[in-house]
Amino acid sequence: MFDLDRFIEECRAAVKEGQPAVRELVARAVAEPAAVLRALGEPARAGLNTLYRSDELTILNLVWGPHMTLMPHNHGMWAVIGLYTGREDNIFWRRIDEPGMPSRIEAAGAKALSAGEAAPLGKDIIHSVTNPIPRLTGALHVYGGDFFRPGRSEWDPETLRERAYDAERTRAMFEAANRV
Repeated sequence: MFDLDRFIEECRAAVKEGQPAVRELVARAVAEPAAVLRALGEPARAGLNTLYRSDELTILNLVWGPHMTLMPHNHGMWAVIGLYTGREDNIFWRRIDEPGMPSRIEAAGAKALSAGEAAPLGKDIIHSVTNPIPRLTGALHVYGGDFFRPGRSEWDPETLRERAYDAERTRAMFEAANRV
């Protein structure tokens, strides 16, 4: 049975041991998707919902809108993603540095996650995310630091050029997904 308060406390303790310990907790939690749904409730709208935040750890209940895509971005810290409903498709990108130009990226791989699955992301990963299905997708996203701190990047979806991450643009994308 998934208990949110216990999960947060276990993550707070496990973050001291590092990403593999947190991945084990997330994998165990989402292995019973129905229990997570009972505890968090059936997703009703797209959103970036903060469950816990500190300098060392951020836990989000991230709900993707139907067919929603989030542009390539980095976190600057490791992460663990665990799905409890729906599907999340990740495209992984690598940097291409050109002298005198903003960094750009090219696709380097992909991974699809379904309910009940958990995956780690390294601290230097650049990825974009798509919910490829016509309903909401819910996931626990756990980060080894303050997800909302400055210094992150995103890449323009058309030019694939690097720019400063804009949290308000991201929040607006989630809100736009609720109007579709």
